Parts: sequence; structure tokens; C-alpha cells
Amino acid sequence: MTRIRTFFRSDRRLHALLACAALLPASVFAASGALPLRELTAGMHRIHAEIADTDASRTRGLMRRESLAPNHGMLFIFQDSDTRCFWMRNTPLPLTIAFLDDAGRVVNLADMAPHTETPHCSAEPVRYALEMEQGWFSQRGIQAGARLQGLPAAGR
Repeated sequence: MTRIRTFFRSDRRLHALLACAALLPASVFAASGALPLRELTAGMHRIHAEIADTDASRTRGLMRRESLAPNHGMLFIFQDSDTRCFWMRNTPLPLTIAFLDDAGRVVNLADMAPHTETPHCSAEPVRYALEMEQGWFSQRGIQAGARLQGLPAAGR
């Protein structure tokens, strides 16, 4: 019985620790090398997105990553809307990028081949870009015009 109680106590401690971590500023995670996560939704589909909202984290992106967990990706957040271009130098994963406007509408999608410097640009000014495993969006029927929920408010 003691062992079970200890497990549940540690489980509560873990939940408390995770709840506190969610309240920490992104700079704390950046200093440790870990990026904060944010849950997004695309219709009924959940996305666990690492947040790249600093120059350093946006520059590093998913470089040198060998794999992504299922339904995980990286959300790039910019302070303003502009035409954004991405490329895949030092990125071994084939990815699809969704360019998103301020309201979370998918402006356009682009498949990106690993280890290339071919630019993939938004069709119009965007504030966000979401990189997922190549094919993730098409396998779920998500295309231009779809809306993602859970994005941070513009200017934050």
C-alpha cells in the first residue's frame, strides 16, 4: 500500500510541476534549450507545437532533428505579418509547412525536401508558420482556407 501512495504522491507532484512550468516565460525554456509547447487544433485534430518565437529559435527551427513525435510540429511566431520564406538546410526530415494569417487561416501549404535551400514562401503576408511531418496536413484533408485554433493572440 505504501508503494501505491508514493506513486500517486509523485504523480501529483509531477502534475504540479508541469502546471508551474506552463506559467514560466518562454525565456526560461530558451535558456535550457527546450522550447515551450502549445496545443493547437485543426478541426478535430490536435497538434502539439513547439514554439519558435525568438530570432534564435526561429533560425534553429527543426534543424538536425531526425524525427518528430506523432502530431508534433513547430510553430514559428512573428511580431508582424509579412511574406515569410523557409528552407531546409541541415534539416533531415521531409516537412510540410502551413503559412497562417493573423486569424489562423491557412494561406498556403508547401512540401519541403530535406537538406535543400529551395525557398518556400507564403502567398501573402502571414504571422505564423507551422511545420509538420510531410503529408500530415493532406492526410487529414487540411488545405488552404482551413482554420487552426489555439494560436497566441497577435502581438503577444
